[in-house]
Amino acid sequence: MTGADYLLPLRTKLRSMRTESFGADPAGARMERIRRSPHFVDGAFQNPVGARIRPTGSTVEFAKTYFQKEQRTRRTPNGAVPVHPTTLADLAAPPVTGLRLTWMGHSSVLAEIDGRRILFDPVWGERCSPFPFAGPKRLHPTPLSLAALGPVDVVVISHDHYDHLDLPTIRALAGTDTVFAVPLGVGAHLERWGVPAHRMRELDWNETATVAGISLTATPARHFCGRGLRNGQHTLWASWVVTGPEHRIYHSGDTGYFPGFRDIGAEHGPFDATMIQIGAYAEFWPDIHMTPAEGMRAHLDLQGGRPHGVLLPIHWGTFNLAPHAWAEPGEWTKDAGEEADQPVAFPRPGEPFEPAGILPVEPWWRALSPVLARPWRLSGEQAGSAPGPGPAPAARGDLDLAGER
Repeated sequence: MTGADYLLPLRTKLRSMRTESFGADPAGARMERIRRSPHFVDGAFQNPVGARIRPTGSTVEFAKTYFQKEQRTRRTPNGAVPVHPTTLADLAAPPVTGLRLTWMGHSSVLAEIDGRRILFDPVWGERCSPFPFAGPKRLHPTPLSLAALGPVDVVVISHDHYDHLDLPTIRALAGTDTVFAVPLGVGAHLERWGVPAHRMRELDWNETATVAGISLTATPARHFCGRGLRNGQHTLWASWVVTGPEHRIYHSGDTGYFPGFRDIGAEHGPFDATMIQIGAYAEFWPDIHMTPAEGMRAHLDLQGGRPHGVLLPIHWGTFNLAPHAWAEPGEWTKDAGEEADQPVAFPRPGEPFEPAGILPVEPWWRALSPVLARPWRLSGEQAGSAPGPGPAPAARGDLDLAGER
């Protein structure tokens, strides 16, 4: 180390040590555009309503729940997750109804809509972490390889946390002709990883891009961003509305419940299907992740306050990111759907279905989980009730190395 090196600011030194997985910070013209955004205030992107983005509560209680053996055991399946081995035959024929969804696990969904193929939040990596040796590890294999997936018209990214934006997956897709639709600022990561600027559509909230006859609109969400230990909130997070000539769908990304779902539904809905985050909730972070009851309420808000379309639960079953039981999001969402008289699809990872056709509804997770106590029934928190933090003990899941929730 030279004398000049010694005088470098600590932040500069830390930045120089970051691996490629950390991505890149927005700069230049991109940063100027960020500063002009009405949602960028006091040097950071702001949520549509107030939100605490860091865990709250007792560190002691957090540690007790996290390290308790019984609690750790219930957060993983007690056998192999029954992944549907998606094949070319599953996806070769176009959907009869014009819309088909294939949940690949967590928040990754292939949507075939009106002759186009949209891939949301693709994560094919083994860990959602900047490091290959640590961080939340996949609980089931991917249903098929990216190469076997076939051509994709658009890859849509909700935000830059590791369980939604995965370096090896983006690298693989960068070598194709796909277009990437991302929230404002996220393009800096993609450019560093080899995606050319002309294949990106980088949007602020309520901006729309059209690709191959499909409209993609970035809509508000209540969350946060960052891939480093010090997150400047310089990359936006978003939910997405995708509209074709005949169908429209919604992907929530990660979000806490907020009244803006009604506004999104009024402007863009109703939807043939919604993909709603219903996992990784905890009372330590109630503002940034929804419980299944809140997810159901969000779906109904998006549909004008009544049951409509199909809800596909996402952000559960693939990574251990929160203290609730592994099967709890599925079981709770099933109860919430029945309570609200709202159709909910429960495909195995990789199992294609058409929202206007026969829905997969078997509770396949029950074979891999002890019987749950269903405390949400006792608390009365269902689709029509006020949102709350949920019944699970408060703690984080696997080590959160860089805010990947």
